[in-house]
Amino acid sequence: MKSFKELKVWQKSMDLTVEIYELTKKFPKIEDYGLSSQIRRCSVSIPSNIAEGFGRNHSKYFVRFLQIAQGSVYECQTQLEIAFRVAYIDENEFRSIDIQYTEVAKMLSSLIRKIKESDIR
Repeated sequence: MKSFKELKVWQKSMDLTVEIYELTKKFPKIEDYGLSSQIRRCSVSIPSNIAEGFGRNHSKYFVRFLQIAQGSVYECQTQLEIAFRVAYIDENEFRSIDIQYTEVAKMLSSLIRKIKESDIR
């Protein structure tokens, strides 16, 4: 693999980040530096950590950054649930995004496991 951009999990997390930016545009103005900003930051953290870990050129570091990305997935899921509970997003939006984050988390787990098992990098 020549680039982190070839990783399906990076591609999916990038698409999801764009979706998060669109979703949070409709949050109340008071949340610009609160929940909206926090959700955007943790969403951006996912593909960023995948890319950074890949760039470290060592399986040990790659796995560590993938684990950090996975933590950011769970952080985003939590913050989106808060946004749902305070009615910033509706149930359909919440469920759709939550399903996508769950898929990214599974993809990260699978990649971490494969790297640990085969030390491919």
